Amino acid sequence: MLADAAAMAALTAHARSVQPRTVALRRALHRHPELGLNLPRTRDAVVSALADLPLQVHLGLAVSSVVAVLDGTRPGPTVLLRGDMDALPLPEETGLDFASEVDGVMHACGHDTHVAMLCSAARLLAARRNELAGRVLFMFQPGEEGFHGARHMIDEGLLDRTGPAGRPEAAYALHISATVPSGELHVRPGPLMAAADIVRVTVSGRGGHASAPHDALDPVPAAAAMVGALQTAITRRVDTHQPVVLTIAHITAGTTNNVIPETAFMEGTLRTLSETTRTQMHEEIRRVCRYTALAHGCAAGVEIVPGYPVTINDDAATARVAALSGALLGPERVISMPNPIMGAEDFSYVLAEVPGALAFLGGCPPEVDPLGAPPNHSNRVIFDEDALANGVAVYAALALDALRR
Repeated sequence: MLADAAAMAALTAHARSVQPRTVALRRALHRHPELGLNLPRTRDAVVSALADLPLQVHLGLAVSSVVAVLDGTRPGPTVLLRGDMDALPLPEETGLDFASEVDGVMHACGHDTHVAMLCSAARLLAARRNELAGRVLFMFQPGEEGFHGARHMIDEGLLDRTGPAGRPEAAYALHISATVPSGELHVRPGPLMAAADIVRVTVSGRGGHASAPHDALDPVPAAAAMVGALQTAITRRVDTHQPVVLTIAHITAGTTNNVIPETAFMEGTLRTLSETTRTQMHEEIRRVCRYTALAHGCAAGVEIVPGYPVTINDDAATARVAALSGALLGPERVISMPNPIMGAEDFSYVLAEVPGALAFLGGCPPEVDPLGAPPNHSNRVIFDEDALANGVAVYAALALDALRR
């Protein structure tokens, strides 16, 4: 394991020396965010940032992905490092000098920092090629924000033995967090983030005049009853030790005040931390909605759109992240998370295939109370750019550790 204090200090110093380059790339990406799976400007910025390094660069066919491979000087395994690239459909209100110049689009989840950190980590590792027995696969992926970008890259052969770098034996990702103090790294083995599915329900009845509901089959009370019945199903049908969050966030029906509509529509999100509970809740949602609708003389059509699976960190990989980050940042700054979070992450697709870990990098500015800081996905979120050097060093240390052993 890379635990030599002098080597760690040198790695940290190198990360800080390239900080101007890291920040410049981050700000350029922040000014010009892109959404979804087609990110041509971001892709080209990544290719340009890597152009002077001894990397084999492969561009995605169906999506704007970039895969770069650094070969060490000796044979050995492959380690994967991921950085996601897409932004969110939010109007930025940070007041930053380098705020988004694209109306209604903003890097509100810090993916611009992930790309910049991974590019600089590639620079650190390229300078240490002679120390690598194996290869590093840098995964720059579009479409993390609900577009299944990682799955698209896997479908194009990212993890295949015949892929760009052969099948990886370990995979790591960092995610910056605006509510974690800068300088800290938060880790957790096992389930880290939830599976997230979309639930859509259409309740069908018979329209009529609002003054004579007995002559109609009103879908609105049926939909309203479903909301409460679904929450009751969680408390009465699911083991209390299995976390479930079901939120109905959108309900719509009707066109005016005196017409009973024919249909009511509602949709929301289901979050679970195990595939068993996820499957059970799919069945419960369909059952509850169907029979609640029938009790009101209506019918219910239920659509459940599968989202990202549970993000599960490998125990040994998580311990490695904690040990290396402790050596770089100080052991007191590596925090073990007591509980998973119910957000979702499409790095879960990679971790389902390759043992590895995702960790949260502190990005809350020192002058801001983390408890009151605008969080990721807020249009006022601000990340401490000094944290980027920490991420660069951690990324590089993970690859060096994996390929020196």
